Amino acid sequence: DLAFKTIEEIKNLIETKECSIEEVLDYFIDRFKTIDPELGAALEIFDRESVLEKMKCEGVLHGIPGLIKDNICQTDRRATCASKMLENYVSPYDATVIDRLKTAGALLVGRANMDEFAMGSSNETSYFGEVKNPWNHSKVPGGSSGGSAAAVGARLVPATTGTDTGGSIRQPAAFCGITGIKPTYGRVSRYGMIAFASSLDQIGPITKDMTDAALLLNIIAGYDPMDSTSVDIPVPDYTQSLIKD
Repeated sequence: DLAFKTIEEIKNLIETKECSIEEVLDYFIDRFKTIDPELGAALEIFDRESVLEKMKCEGVLHGIPGLIKDNICQTDRRATCASKMLENYVSPYDATVIDRLKTAGALLVGRANMDEFAMGSSNETSYFGEVKNPWNHSKVPGGSSGGSAAAVGARLVPATTGTDTGGSIRQPAAFCGITGIKPTYGRVSRYGMIAFASSLDQIGPITKDMTDAALLLNIIAGYDPMDSTSVDIPVPDYTQSLIKD
């Protein structure tokens, strides 16, 4: 079952032609259609053809579906921060993180629900509706990246992005039984992220396990001259840390 496979496992299926990219995409879009109406993790799932059109080169994430938190800008996509005030805002540019994910070949399938303007810790404050915990719908998924965490927890997608100011990746990842990392400040570019508190905000990965989180962090980390707080130091291969004790 694709839903329970890691990024590496899905990549292997695509590379060995046991599964096509289109089949992987259709599987996860269908899973969203079946499960998410009750869960509320996504604000929008994009049209299949438009997702495939925006797919770039055969990089590390080639053919891997991902969901983007709704406070991160994508060209020609809405970025509402789950607020009525930005309900019709369409971004004219890609955030640096989006550009890096696209360059790596990721399929960005939709926008993840969140607490309005990232100001919450339960994902009950979204203008477009609350998100439920995938393990128990009477509980909250945490926030503000509750949609991102719930989507991974429900195995609707293998990876998502979140943002963390005071716990907004770490807490929902814990509530949903998955892995989330708030990178060190300056490690990941904030360019194209709609800010909550610029002195604390960071974009980070939310995935099923630590290996996938390390893979994703390898891609989104790194210096960006468009972000004045971005740190110009080399990015290690985070997956190498996983072989240690």
